[in-house]
Amino acid sequence: MTKIINIAVDAMGGDNSPEKIIEGISIHNKTTKNINYNIYGNEKLINPFIKKFNIDENCYQIFHTEKTILDEDSPLAAAKKKETSLWKSVESVKVGQSDAVVSAGNTGALFVIAKLNINMIENIDKPALSALWPNKIGMNVVLDLGANIECSEKNLVDFSIMGAAFHTALFENQRSKVAILNIGSEELKGNTVIKNTYQILNEKKNKLFDFFGYIEGNHIMDGEVNVIITDGFTGNVALKTAEGTANFITSELKKAFTSNILGKLSALLNIRNLKKFKNKLDPRLYNGAILLGLDKPVIKSHGSTDSIGFANSLKVCEKTIKGQLINKIKENII
Repeated sequence: MTKIINIAVDAMGGDNSPEKIIEGISIHNKTTKNINYNIYGNEKLINPFIKKFNIDENCYQIFHTEKTILDEDSPLAAAKKKETSLWKSVESVKVGQSDAVVSAGNTGALFVIAKLNINMIENIDKPALSALWPNKIGMNVVLDLGANIECSEKNLVDFSIMGAAFHTALFENQRSKVAILNIGSEELKGNTVIKNTYQILNEKKNKLFDFFGYIEGNHIMDGEVNVIITDGFTGNVALKTAEGTANFITSELKKAFTSNILGKLSALLNIRNLKKFKNKLDPRLYNGAILLGLDKPVIKSHGSTDSIGFANSLKVCEKTIKGQLINKIKENII
């Protein structure tokens, strides 16, 4: 008999909630089986959308709470609010009622509350924020994206194992290929921590991945590697730069194809290729970052995403559980 996966959902976090959250559940539920959603939030606000999107009553439970964490709440202030939908959803993972948690709410609050409720995996010093990043032939896993400003050699080695485990859980038929983000591809480039990490990964082989040395920022999307590790400061800057560049290109392309009749005709003739281009850069399709290093999966959906994006974060959550992410990390961590 197939085991039911229980996903805790913070229904009140992010823009346009709980509508987009419930619609996201509806979209995800139509693509999968044996998933139960433990929904935390204001029942009076949630129920109308349960009816609107016609969600099967056998696949969810609502746990009522009227208290929420606001976007402007500091992480420490949010951690004191133990009756909120965010705290309750994370707590359900702690007590074993849920297998994982997904929230589109306050990022700092989610991380602090998760660390207060869920133990770190043994031998891991720091958690890392990881997310998907498109490349020419598929997807990259990139970490850390902002959880740790400074990292040691041990942290970066841990990131390589956690990132490879995450990639393997999501893409079970692909071999994980790890590289360190650096200012050059030569062995002598980079600071002391990066060079020491290179030596450790180059000398100690891991059955979970192959090590490919350094990668420069302009080659992240080439597809030659699929797991990229860095400290949180560098990773966050790289992510925001890539997001801004993608938005700029999309915006300028849209202007070029809508500014005059010739542009509109060109767009009509190239509509299939333009749709492929749009999908490749559509952030909703890569939504769902994860805080790696904790003993249970904690998934962060982008607060401004829509129901399609939230559904994708639920899919990431589902795959991490089915792919036995936590066990893979525990089996390989040094």
